[in-house]
Amino acid sequence: MVMRLSDVTTLRIGGPVDTFIEGSLEDILPKIEGDLLVLGGGSNILAADEGFSGTVVRDSSREVAELGGSQFRVDAGVVWDDFVAYSVDRDLSGLESLSGIPGSVGAAPVQNIGAYGADVAATVVAVRAWDRDINEAVRLSRADLKMAYRDSILKRSARSQKWGPTGRWVILSVDFELVHSAYGFVRYAELAKKLDVPVGGQAKISDIRDAVLGLRRSKGMVLDQTDHDTWSAGSFFTNPVVTRAPDGAPAFQTDGGIKVSAAWLIEQAGFPKGFSMGGQVALSSRHSLAITNRGGGTAHEVLEMARRIRSRVKELYSIELQPEPIFVGCQL
Repeated sequence: MVMRLSDVTTLRIGGPVDTFIEGSLEDILPKIEGDLLVLGGGSNILAADEGFSGTVVRDSSREVAELGGSQFRVDAGVVWDDFVAYSVDRDLSGLESLSGIPGSVGAAPVQNIGAYGADVAATVVAVRAWDRDINEAVRLSRADLKMAYRDSILKRSARSQKWGPTGRWVILSVDFELVHSAYGFVRYAELAKKLDVPVGGQAKISDIRDAVLGLRRSKGMVLDQTDHDTWSAGSFFTNPVVTRAPDGAPAFQTDGGIKVSAAWLIEQAGFPKGFSMGGQVALSSRHSLAITNRGGGTAHEVLEMARRIRSRVKELYSIELQPEPIFVGCQL
């Protein structure tokens, strides 16, 4: 049976792969030459309709090890939300606002995943990674990773044609440091409102997790095989950081400038929730940042819509939206 990337990605788009291997990364990686794509949950990927001519590897490692205190070493193949649930069940705060994000632990520092006022960089101590340049395992500290908004040195290396979609370093495990507490801080206005606490206030981490999952479900951002609004790669564009926000745009100050809502820019540019260009791809009916597959959609259609949105936003606001997913065999 031919493996297709549409079978292993949440967008359910992508053509055949030459080779598919599932197992321990440390056993597999030393033997692989050529183009490589390491898959976790396949949740942040747009793959070409023509497929991928290299090797696709899915990590089977699933161990969570206690290092002492509140530090944990987690294999890259562990499902991200399973580890979040593990931490919340043990009254360990730090990850609760990141509940419901699809994918694996290994992908978390690559993307520096974040939501509802939190990002994973705050809890990552270091990673153990396979360096494809020297063909051996290395340790990279949080400082080495250079994590920024939805970015890291790991993700930046994947933009090089030399390394392909997975990049130079392949995460083997991640060391986290959490906080022994049943309470966590609420830093996002929408979440604070749902929990009925002030922004910057505290709530039980179990309540924060439940609230985040509820908010994500309401936006079609929790995977559901029967709901086409969830057939996406998550948010397709990052929120741009600018020196001056457009009039009326939801925005807030960050260290690097003013972060503007990409969803607002998209909707103001004439692309409301549910927008379609007539094919099998449309914006989610609940979340204008998600480009969704309505069944039988293609990468060509996704790219066509993304280019149209990007072009119109740039024309109106002189802001060029940056894509969040990893592109496999295609470009925006």
